[in-house]
Amino acid sequence: MGQVEAVALEGIPEVRPGDDLAQLIEAAGGPFAADEILVIAHKAVSKAEGSLVELSSVEPGEQAVEIAAEQGRDPRHVQVILDQSSELIRSEGGVLVCRTRHGFICANAGVDASNSGRDGVLVCLPDDPDASARQLRAALPNQPAVVITDSFGRPWRVGQADVAIGVAGLGPLEDWRGMADKDGRTMEATWVAIADEVAAAADLARRKDAAQPAVLVRGLGRYVTREDGPGAAALLRPPAEDLFL
Repeated sequence: MGQVEAVALEGIPEVRPGDDLAQLIEAAGGPFAADEILVIAHKAVSKAEGSLVELSSVEPGEQAVEIAAEQGRDPRHVQVILDQSSELIRSEGGVLVCRTRHGFICANAGVDASNSGRDGVLVCLPDDPDASARQLRAALPNQPAVVITDSFGRPWRVGQADVAIGVAGLGPLEDWRGMADKDGRTMEATWVAIADEVAAAADLARRKDAAQPAVLVRGLGRYVTREDGPGAAALLRPPAEDLFL
């Protein structure tokens, strides 16, 4: 019988720009085994890397001012969202649906004020989450797999779920297409998003209102790889194959 365990690590302090995140995580729960997976909320990574914006430093442009007036938002916040986007896909219901510079499609380009550590500061996604995951993995003894996550809404369902935006040392996808199911039928569309499922499972082990940015996942060593692998970039659907945009 398969068994998966997810344990939120306690005792990680408020992360600040320049902090050694690997050292903070290792101190909270290490040493970690090479077949384990560390799942890290992106805000801890973003803070350590300084991916923060002071609203007082932002000068909103004409588009940001117009959108802010329509949605009743701070135009400076809107400007940061536009700065983090390669494309504004939709502006509706108080939400900006954007394609980020990384290729993610999500609300507000991942820009968020919650858990920023202080008022007037916005947290952006890391510049390169896959690179961040690789660097964090390399800095941890035994080099466990690393998954960096963010909460995304889903177009067909209510609620948010954590997904992988950065991956190192984990096969992000398991392709069953062309293989037979237990009845011998060929599976044509089964392509399991392993990294996203790990991200969502780990999120269940921590509270949204607690300082628990890191979760240790055990029992999935069969998906852990010696190489860093293709990262979360492999999970992005090419725009030409998107049926809804």
